[in-house]
Amino acid sequence: MSARRHSPAAVLALCWAAVFFDGFDVMVYGAGLPYMLDDAAFGLDAATAGTIGSWTTLGMLLGALGCGSLTDGLGRRPVLVGCVVAFSAGSGVCAVAGSVGVFGAGRFLTGIGLGGLIPVCLAVVAEFTPAARVPLATGVLMSAYHAGGMTATGVGLWLAPGHGWRWAFAAGVLPAVVAVPLLLRLLPESPTVLWAKGRRREAAETALAYGLPDPAVAAGGPGAAPGRSGGRLRAVAALVGREHRAATLLLWLASACGLMLVYGLSTWLPQLMRASGYGLGSSVGFLMAVNAGGIVGMLLAGWVASRFGAVPVAATWFALTAVSLLLLSVRMPVPVTYVLVTVTGIWLYSASTMVYAVAGGFYPAALRAPGLGWVAGVGRLGAVLSPWLGGYLLSHGHGSWGFPVFAAAGVLGAVAVLLSRAARRRPGPDGTEAARGARTAAV
Repeated sequence: MSARRHSPAAVLALCWAAVFFDGFDVMVYGAGLPYMLDDAAFGLDAATAGTIGSWTTLGMLLGALGCGSLTDGLGRRPVLVGCVVAFSAGSGVCAVAGSVGVFGAGRFLTGIGLGGLIPVCLAVVAEFTPAARVPLATGVLMSAYHAGGMTATGVGLWLAPGHGWRWAFAAGVLPAVVAVPLLLRLLPESPTVLWAKGRRREAAETALAYGLPDPAVAAGGPGAAPGRSGGRLRAVAALVGREHRAATLLLWLASACGLMLVYGLSTWLPQLMRASGYGLGSSVGFLMAVNAGGIVGMLLAGWVASRFGAVPVAATWFALTAVSLLLLSVRMPVPVTYVLVTVTGIWLYSASTMVYAVAGGFYPAALRAPGLGWVAGVGRLGAVLSPWLGGYLLSHGHGSWGFPVFAAAGVLGAVAVLLSRAARRRPGPDGTEAARGARTAAV
């Protein structure tokens, strides 16, 4: 066996690059939307824009649910590459779309790739990172999402006013050119997946190179042969089985609340700010500010969670998001609003991400990829609802209700996270804790 050692930080860096492009392709819709709505020749209105946003998140739901299981059979790396290709191709379709229907189809394809990518990256990072550092690594990884979102906003502000909104979507094709070659060449495959596929020597070598546990041990337990369809079905059944059911359902609810906040604000923040009386330029600028706060929040939440656990951080961040959104419903001077929007971003995005950190620490290795996939996938129901809901409120003249409605999702998310911890600690029939095999110390 090779004795050469590799740093898990390299895996984190590769996944960071992939998530950066994910964030770009998600946020470019919100950044370009005000200009699209002002493009009379294209024929897009607020209600249809909300529906297209929901098509996107419906694609994300399908991508997250499908890829979370496919990754165990096909491997993490090929699924990850396929996701990047899918959302890059979808962005290309949007750039050349001649009608609203074709544009919506492009966003649906984009959503499939976007939905599958983050659960796979989270599973890879969780597997290649020491257990005590998983919350921090999760925060660092998801900071890429907001760096990509800020870049998308900057591209929208730079290209859309002078060259048209299509060029912003054309830039979304770059991930296929930049990220795919790097992932194919440098990203290692999961030792657990390699072991399950019978490539045991390669699995052992990869585990040794990255200082990971023996894959024969890591691949044990429920779903020990995840590469087979029966193993995948057993893994999904285990998620809602007696041992994990209550916590799983609560994590699904928390994820839905978090993604309702993320995609509702990513899609509608500029329009909600315009409805509150702010100008177009500052309204789009608020999207950059909320993503700047998101980067700070990811790093802060990851660091705090590594010390105090992901559950209290997630619950606190959800509650602070609710307070901040209620404050945003009050008209303030523009400089003050920029500060408040940035602070809101600190809590809003990392609250959702810390739900993944909770789940990543809760599920054992054999259930981690499907567990994260289903937490992210079912959570997309909130993401499907929120763009439609924002479009409905704005198109019916109720834009002032937007921030209080999203604040309510923050309150519900905080409650669900706290109850999930109580559910995991509930004694089982033999008197032991139901989730004693999970890495609860980290959450």
